[in-house]
Amino acid sequence: MGKLGVGVIGCGNISMTYLRNAALFPGVELKACADISAESAKLRAGEYGIRALSVEELLGDDEVDLVLNLTIPAVHFEVSMAALTAGKHVFTEKPLAVTAAEGRKLVEEARRRKLAIGSAPDTFLGAAGRTARRLMAEGAIGRPTTGTAFMMTRGMEHWHPNPQFYYQPGGGPVLDMGPYYLTMLVNLLGPARQVAAMATTGQAERLITAPGPNQGTSFAVGTPTTLMALVEFAGGVIVNVGMSWDVFRHCNQPIELHGSEGSLSLPDPDTFGGLLRLSRKGEPWQSIETAAMTYGGLNWPYAAPDRANYRMLGVADLARSLEEGRRPRASGELALHVLVIMEGILEAARSGRPVSIEAEGVQPQALSEEEAASLSGAE
Repeated sequence: MGKLGVGVIGCGNISMTYLRNAALFPGVELKACADISAESAKLRAGEYGIRALSVEELLGDDEVDLVLNLTIPAVHFEVSMAALTAGKHVFTEKPLAVTAAEGRKLVEEARRRKLAIGSAPDTFLGAAGRTARRLMAEGAIGRPTTGTAFMMTRGMEHWHPNPQFYYQPGGGPVLDMGPYYLTMLVNLLGPARQVAAMATTGQAERLITAPGPNQGTSFAVGTPTTLMALVEFAGGVIVNVGMSWDVFRHCNQPIELHGSEGSLSLPDPDTFGGLLRLSRKGEPWQSIETAAMTYGGLNWPYAAPDRANYRMLGVADLARSLEEGRRPRASGELALHVLVIMEGILEAARSGRPVSIEAEGVQPQALSEEEAASLSGAE
């Protein structure tokens, strides 16, 4: 395999995970980084032995084949479009863009220029997601009929020093965390067909209790903070999707799928590993641990790992896809479909009417254990 030269735009906290994990994948090679803050770019460049460039310099650099877009969501479209226009492949943090209209433009531009475009999350390619995909393909729960997906927390203001943007239009729990849950569901069930939803706002104002200059101040909430949706997937599978920042504690599992032969429980789709549980025809739960599998080992946070975090796996798969002439698994088309689902949930909640979802063939190709290992250079 040749190496895909990667240039990172956006050197915030999330960049440290990508930059560190790049060493795990021989098919990619870090070349340079850039940020709106030249000091941030210099800091990351020094830490990982790469060049610090301006955004314009990085986009024009011949050693950069792919731009890894780790900027804030509000400028995902602008940065990704600039990279495509410069003739670079793109992999962006989630979401693909803040609107489906912008997402479509990116996918269409990549097709027009014959470039690859991919997007986080790539967590579904981890050990837990691969195991769940295999079990579903083997008929472990029979014909899937229904399921649940719940992301429920108390919000951001107790840990984030500047949480205001999470609670304004373009934010909210669906757009912020929905990509992890909905991408996993599309991976396991295929494309969505329609959604119905309701929404509410738990508090009109939020008090910032996180340490920092804004501690003790309040701000107005401008977007719903709890949304409950019914999403119909291919084959008529109906999943109850709940996303909320108004919950202190609950007992709901992140994702459960139920079928004619049994039930499957998945761990948090924001991670790459974790414990799955399978019940066949009502028998006691059988635990399936993934920590010993490829991309399932505990590696995050660095000092005291308690979860699997292999962000950069999607970029490695994109690099391989260029050699094999196929669509990357964490593709722009997949991310666009998920973005359309999220917009559909918000619109259904606003209008009180079900919303049809454009359903193309977006279910990603399954990643085998052998392919997963080969991306890290293992035999």
